[in-house]
Amino acid sequence: MNRIKNISVKNFKRFTDLTISDIPETSKLVLLIGSNGSGKSSLFDAFDYFSKKSNQENITKNELDYYKKNSELELSSHIEFSDNSTIKYLNQESHRESTQKNKFIGRSSNRIIPRLSNTFSLNDVPNDLDSPQSFIENDSRFNNDSYLFIQQINNELTSLLFEKKNIDTEKIFHEFIEPLNNSLLRIFGGNYQNTIQIADLISPSPYSVANIIFKKGESKINYDLLSHGEKQVVILLINFIVRKEYYEDAIIFIDEMDCHLNTLLQYNLLQEIVTRWIPDSSQLWTASHALGFIDYANKSKTASIIDFDLLNFDLKQELFPQSKDTLDVYEIAVPKATISSILKGYKLVVVENQNDQYFNMALGTDGYLFLPANNNREVFLTIKQDKEKYGLRDRDYLKQDEVESIKNEIPNLKILLFYAFENYLYHPKNILELDLKGFDAKVYVDDIIFQKNEKLLDIVAEINISRTHYIEFKEVIKNTENIKPIIEALKTDVFDVFYPFLNMKKHYNKKYLNQFTYSIADLSKTKWFKNEILSVLKQ
Repeated sequence: MNRIKNISVKNFKRFTDLTISDIPETSKLVLLIGSNGSGKSSLFDAFDYFSKKSNQENITKNELDYYKKNSELELSSHIEFSDNSTIKYLNQESHRESTQKNKFIGRSSNRIIPRLSNTFSLNDVPNDLDSPQSFIENDSRFNNDSYLFIQQINNELTSLLFEKKNIDTEKIFHEFIEPLNNSLLRIFGGNYQNTIQIADLISPSPYSVANIIFKKGESKINYDLLSHGEKQVVILLINFIVRKEYYEDAIIFIDEMDCHLNTLLQYNLLQEIVTRWIPDSSQLWTASHALGFIDYANKSKTASIIDFDLLNFDLKQELFPQSKDTLDVYEIAVPKATISSILKGYKLVVVENQNDQYFNMALGTDGYLFLPANNNREVFLTIKQDKEKYGLRDRDYLKQDEVESIKNEIPNLKILLFYAFENYLYHPKNILELDLKGFDAKVYVDDIIFQKNEKLLDIVAEINISRTHYIEFKEVIKNTENIKPIIEALKTDVFDVFYPFLNMKKHYNKKYLNQFTYSIADLSKTKWFKNEILSVLKQ
């Protein structure tokens, strides 16, 4: 695994002196965000130039000056990888201090081929010679990709035939067709009746053009008749399928993968490509101002976001991955004024641990809209910067006097009465509302008490450590470090006394509950759950 850690680009197109630093090695995805014309694609032009064109011996001065911001100055780039190897470029010369050859494979935003043809050149594929000459030109690789896709299947069938082996069509389907069909289902979020699936392949011949036939329900549709958004997805996926061997140990950069896709499809597409089609040895860079892409990258632990918006690249700029503790990155896609206009009359509540969907199930019709955050720190920082939003955080190991002090200082921060969201879901009163056959509330409570006492030493040992991470102790009130009231509460077997401090997500194994059929969605739709959360929000 060898991924970009730092990169600098000087005197290249829009950039006087650009540096991007401290990209974590874990970043399988690097998302460049910014409005149109902010310079995102210029960085991809730099990747393309320095990895390919800078080594061309016949490049002319005019061609070189095309890439220079100032024709009197030299252009250069310095790329450092996660294994500390480097590549340095100066005009047309490169110096590599690397144990391996880092491949750069890029795709322009102009990838759509209206219809397939029999114009292909497979000899260009291994060395990526079928790439566009510049990022403003059409990327016509799909003619080669579609032919390769059909050829790979035909070769498999032919080789088995001449080896006089039984042709296992089911195995071939599972290897070549099923992965693509499954990805299409996951991306478009439908079923076999309303999502395109590969149904047939037409080999090229002197009398016919190569084609891929899809089905949707009872209809057969050839590639030419797919929608623009469907073509976008098919072109990307088939490229990854037929060229997967070339994508190992590569820096892959693709401009505007989100074209013609709605927000949900954007999220699904990026998630599918990053988690299933990009090799773990490689890194994907893409540029977008699409809400779905930003949402996925902000939630992913293996993604970094670099913000290009409203920067003056005539000056030296040093960029770092954006913090994921606030929701500011979303403003590129949806400005605050737009959100306020659309959601006029709603109270926006930021909740931790991505539990927004369940809160919206409970209170979505009561004038509240819940927004996701990764943790209590992100909740706090978001509402600190935007006083019009409310925050709802877990109680964790906060004492009652600390809860009151925090709420007095930050009125738009609401704090649950129990340790966590799960304490409300699995409260015996909440489960009773489901009327589960055979559920015994006394047996259930006794089981909670038993497990609490069994783990009491471990629970007490983690209290101080957990409290050191509460941002409110750094920004609002002081940590008194007196945890005796919490310990005393946990030692008692009086349910209403210890339950507010028991982490039901971590310290209760739900073995008793597993005999019943229920879902988190069911538990979040009860009247008891709704009324309890409403009472916290109205305090």
